[in-house]
Amino acid sequence: MAGKSSVLQDDSLLSRLDRKLYRFEGWLALLSGLAVFSLMLLAVVSVTGRHSINQPLPGYVDWIEQAMPLIAFMGVAYTQRDGGHIRMDIVVGALRGRLLWGAEFITVFLMLVVMILITWGAWAHFGRSFDFAAPLWSRDSSMDIALPLWPAKLLAPIAFGTLCARFSLQLVAYGRAFIRNETSPIAVPLIETAAEQALREAEHVSG
Repeated sequence: MAGKSSVLQDDSLLSRLDRKLYRFEGWLALLSGLAVFSLMLLAVVSVTGRHSINQPLPGYVDWIEQAMPLIAFMGVAYTQRDGGHIRMDIVVGALRGRLLWGAEFITVFLMLVVMILITWGAWAHFGRSFDFAAPLWSRDSSMDIALPLWPAKLLAPIAFGTLCARFSLQLVAYGRAFIRNETSPIAVPLIETAAEQALREAEHVSG
């Protein structure tokens, strides 16, 4: 599945939690976009300085390193909620009913286990860098202009923790759909056919 999928909503507690988490995920995705825009501006300043006064932006590579977690991680939960991550639907796309929701539950559960382990490791990595007693609260810094690295290392467990929360909500939604044998569960991305995607895109453009 690639591209945006439909996510149904209602007035249930699960749907309300889904919408609240989605708003938070949207803010994280916005930060990611702002980081990309900021790096573009830094590149303009650095190149302009190099060619005009023979002085590029000091620590340009250091700032890029600091922004990498923002760009790489902060939008993953937002994309997961909308079903935007690329995956193989050859088998899963042919399933229906309880078989489909059971397969989705198992795959989301496995992803949740992996992400919990990664979040745990990312938090430990941050802990090795952060120190209240050290200058700028950091035990390590960048090579050029000595930027503290703990803020960038903190972003990874925040992003991964948000993704774990998203997986947990989707586990509940898929589990409920499996038990009730629902046709259109809420709070999870539903696979759309090419015709349905084209119709939704046409409605969006015309409206």
